Amino acid sequence: MNRHRIEIAPQRLGERQVKSYFTLGVSLTIILGLGLACVRTGQAQPAPPPQNTQANNLLDLTQAPTVTPVRIELPAQPSTNITPVNPAPAAAGKITVCVHPDVPARLKEGIHPLDLFTLTDDSQKANLTIQVGSQRIISHWIYALVAPFPTIPGGVTRQDLEGAWHGQPSGLFAGKPLLMDDETRRVLSAFWGQPASGTIQVVEASALVKTAWDKRPSWAIVPFEALEPRWKVLTIDGNSPIRKNFDLDSYPLSIPISLEGEAQVADLTAQMFGPQAGNRLAPSTNRDPSKLATLVMTGVTALVRATAYAMETQGINYPAADIGDWLREADLTHVSNEVPFAQDCPYPNPVQVEMRFCSSPRYIELLETISTDVVEMSGDHFADWGADAMLYTLDLYKQRGWLYYGGGTNLEEGRKAITLEFHGNRLAFIGCNGKGGSFATASATNPGAVPCDFEFMHAEIARLQSEGYLPIATFQHFEYYTYQAQPDQIRDFRSMAEAGAVIVSGSQAHQPQAMEFYPEETLTGGTPTSPKKAFIHYGLGNLFFDQYDVSQACRQAFVDRHVFYDNRYISTELLPMIFVDYARPRPMTSDEEAELLHSVFSASGW
Repeated sequence: MNRHRIEIAPQRLGERQVKSYFTLGVSLTIILGLGLACVRTGQAQPAPPPQNTQANNLLDLTQAPTVTPVRIELPAQPSTNITPVNPAPAAAGKITVCVHPDVPARLKEGIHPLDLFTLTDDSQKANLTIQVGSQRIISHWIYALVAPFPTIPGGVTRQDLEGAWHGQPSGLFAGKPLLMDDETRRVLSAFWGQPASGTIQVVEASALVKTAWDKRPSWAIVPFEALEPRWKVLTIDGNSPIRKNFDLDSYPLSIPISLEGEAQVADLTAQMFGPQAGNRLAPSTNRDPSKLATLVMTGVTALVRATAYAMETQGINYPAADIGDWLREADLTHVSNEVPFAQDCPYPNPVQVEMRFCSSPRYIELLETISTDVVEMSGDHFADWGADAMLYTLDLYKQRGWLYYGGGTNLEEGRKAITLEFHGNRLAFIGCNGKGGSFATASATNPGAVPCDFEFMHAEIARLQSEGYLPIATFQHFEYYTYQAQPDQIRDFRSMAEAGAVIVSGSQAHQPQAMEFYPEETLTGGTPTSPKKAFIHYGLGNLFFDQYDVSQACRQAFVDRHVFYDNRYISTELLPMIFVDYARPRPMTSDEEAELLHSVFSASGW
């Protein structure tokens, strides 16, 4: 029997990839010998006249780079009992792929046809079409339901969202159109069907955030890659794409992208180049979990007085009983521990009057339990028990591999920024004590918290930003028992944003305080020319500290969960909590959360 000889020699490919390409190539050679129908927008089209060319029986690998050839022998013709019909229109046996206009532009930009495929804009010449659909899924494109950041409700049900799309609004934003850009409208319409008249409003992507903020309350749908901190990402049935436990399969804004065409070629191509394969015809998603990182930032920790007494009587980990999962679940956990550990620290007195504090070294177990990664040392009480206790505390942190900043063994160490990288996200932390004086004892020869040197910090933040880091600046500032930020806080926090910090966070406050995005955007002809740059939270409240009876506001607090993706700061989720006693906070109920957010958003001018 006559045989042809084929050489396959992909360059720098592993054995598994070589075998995959060979299997696909041989299979497509046989299928192309049988012929394919063209595809237009997912529908079969009349086939062109048959072409009895031997070239259709061979895979064109003339462009493949060469290494040591792998020689495979194949029959010259398919089995004689198969009659070729509707041969492929693609030249030299290549598969020709058309991308449907409804496919997201960023996905189309990421399509790499390799040597086995060619791309065409003419559906009449295509063997396969990449389009929105779930027949042979090769990608999932994730969208987010969002609202302006100062929105109190945190989520909707799937029924709310689908009802709004189909003209039966109910629940959260009944009577309000869904805002989105035109590409998002086309993608969702291809999957959900056309929206009911008047249920959506198409807005230019560049104007979407401003339009939504101007029309509050409002909601919108944006692709995951368009997330930015001025949006609040709303959950759908409790599911959210900015969370690590995101469930793609149950999320209604996970849009499948599939291959349509002649069954054998489409099935084989989807198998070889689908989202689970090692090879890619197209990007498998616009939300890659390996590029996502979460950071939780917290307020005051002081394991003293009544808090310490509860730890002695109820168990060392008692304060974290209800919120520990928030802190452990994050990739990185920040704690501002104001008080040193001391080996000679006395048994805690819950009604201690003296404002000189220390913590038993045993209490570090609580910080271990919540998976601490970064410790801020800018607190007022770090020097309360003297130099030996400060150095001992820093050694405890070093033994556990925890990074610390805002204080240290001396001034030079304490004022340095610390840097770390997680999932490709490069973060830098820098902090200081805004009161200075006896509260900031670090010097050339003495340990302690560092005073604020704004000229130095501004230069450091600019340097870190230029090196590709996302700078985060924190303060032990003056403490005000108000929701409103005060003028000296506003001045200093904004200066960090102006220097290039993406997040500025107040670690000093014993009650929650206002927030803002700064600097404010300016508009020229309706187009943002200077987007809001940093998220500033002037005070989070206590994490673990015994101010239960000071005021109702001192029982309230936030944990801020910041989200980073592909080395961009994309979102913040506020986690509100309330103290049930002198030591233990718990997550707020929905009514408690609404009350707190109303107070803080009002104080923020929102």
